[in-house]
Amino acid sequence: MKDLAASFGRRLREVRKLKGLSQDKLALVAEIDRSYVGRIERGEVNITLEKVYELAEALKCNVTELLPVI
Repeated sequence: MKDLAASFGRRLREVRKLKGLSQDKLALVAEIDRSYVGRIERGEVNITLEKVYELAEALKCNVTELLPVI
């Protein structure tokens, strides 16, 4: 399961960078701590489905864009 968190984190980072957002800006828009964004991107935490939707909304993308292909 840790591999899934790491894969999600890598995908989140890719989408964030494609959208031209820093971790700070994403954290601000998603109303979460910047260090938490970093921990998500490094695959150090398992986030809730609710948080996935909040990140997708902050990135103005579909949730499916954030899901890694396994």
